[in-house]
Amino acid sequence: MRRSKLLLVVAGGIAFFAVAISVFQFVAKPALIRSFISKAPPPVTTVATAVAATESWVPRLAAIGTFRAVQGIDIAPQAAGIVRAINFESGGDVAAGKVLVEIDDALEQSDLKSNIAALRNAELALERQQQLMAGGSTTRASFDQAQANRDQTAAAVERTRALIEQKAIKAPFAGRLGLRKIDVGQYVTPGTGLVTLQQLNPMYIDFTIPEQSFALLRVGQMLELSVDAYAGKVFQGKIASIDARVSAETRNVLVRATVENPEKLLRPGMFANIAVLAGETQSVVTLPRTAVTFSLYGDAVFVVKPLVVDENSAPPPADVMTVERRFVRTGDVRGEFVAITEGVAAGDQVVSEGQLKLLPSSRVRVDNSNALQPLPTLPKQ
Repeated sequence: MRRSKLLLVVAGGIAFFAVAISVFQFVAKPALIRSFISKAPPPVTTVATAVAATESWVPRLAAIGTFRAVQGIDIAPQAAGIVRAINFESGGDVAAGKVLVEIDDALEQSDLKSNIAALRNAELALERQQQLMAGGSTTRASFDQAQANRDQTAAAVERTRALIEQKAIKAPFAGRLGLRKIDVGQYVTPGTGLVTLQQLNPMYIDFTIPEQSFALLRVGQMLELSVDAYAGKVFQGKIASIDARVSAETRNVLVRATVENPEKLLRPGMFANIAVLAGETQSVVTLPRTAVTFSLYGDAVFVVKPLVVDENSAPPPADVMTVERRFVRTGDVRGEFVAITEGVAAGDQVVSEGQLKLLPSSRVRVDNSNALQPLPTLPKQ
């Protein structure tokens, strides 16, 4: 009996302590924490801000293009033979008509001399037939035969001269040569690539524009180009032609523009970022790109507002403000700035750094002394 009573007392004590701990853990402790939190001042986050400004922008269509030469060819021979002389240096500029490569034409030169001699003999025979015809001492058939022989021999002379001309390979237009692909003494066949020739001024650039922007394109529109090789340098161009069809596979239209290249900095095959100036100047509200938080459910910014507290709360410091999250619609991007078409008005103060730490109605303190500075050269889009 005594042992049973003792066990009951011990069990009752354990149950009492368990209940007491549970009440403290799940009732008293949360209430105590809420009391401390309600009395503690809300945290203040230090941020940098930017003011939404109004700027005048020309609408632009962004594209990616590739340069090509107005005239560009691989020079190749029409006749086979052994290379006798190479009259150019790789990478040099040449004038139209300059002889670049000479192929051995000794055989054709000897054929030319033989054909010229045969032509003289045929011309003498024709003259004799003419004299005989005048005196009535020969037939018309003999005269016609002599004339045909003279014409055939003259054609043989012209053909031999044409073969000799083909073996002196000339530049068809002025331009810049590439790397030579042959050596003196090498045997070449018709179609063998000898060297490339490119006309570098002006240059063409081909690019595609989506079908929905087709109505904004016009021949003669100006465009701006930038290439990786010359960071920070902007080239000017003009649309020369627009393709007559829209690609059924990509729904894009092919556009070709002309770019002046007097310094010959641009080369065929170069990649370029293009901005077509399509339309009249418009007034837009702009913000730094760092101010916009891009996400799948929408783009948003945090707008800084004066902090309003109720009468029973202690007044906050004068430099403490709050933020309001607004969803925005973005437009064109120019360098480090983006156009805001909806959601922000000119003059609004927007958080540009530190917004990842913010929630709606968070308290903030503005400090622009250590704001990020723009890079001298921005990364390519």
